[in-house]
Amino acid sequence: MNSMDNNQKSTRVLLVDDEEGYVNVLSNRLSKRNFSVTKMLTGTEAIRLLRKEDFDVAILDLKMEDMDGIEVLKIFKLMVPEMAVIMLTGHGSTEAAKEGLALGAFDYLSKPCELDALIEKIKQASESIKVT
Repeated sequence: MNSMDNNQKSTRVLLVDDEEGYVNVLSNRLSKRNFSVTKMLTGTEAIRLLRKEDFDVAILDLKMEDMDGIEVLKIFKLMVPEMAVIMLTGHGSTEAAKEGLALGAFDYLSKPCELDALIEKIKQASESIKVT
């Protein structure tokens, strides 16, 4: 295992999306790339978990049934301001993603996103929190 893999393994990722199939596939793919992934299907569960566990990067869907992704982002940033948040947006909702950026999200990607593009964003986000 090279040193880059070791850095990835130490990156703790919180994946929040209410599409269970998507979450499972994405979680498995990221885990195979040596990221430590915890998946949550609701914003409420994710907030509850964030009170108990630390994460480096959160991947957060903008459109969820229980809570709007923007509301979850606001709470995440109040709880853990240094945690990088990558927003996932579907259905061309880039306006909401831009609002997320204004509220402190690291970046956003459109769903479905390429795995390599997401991994690159996670690495960039992880590096940004190590620098600060």
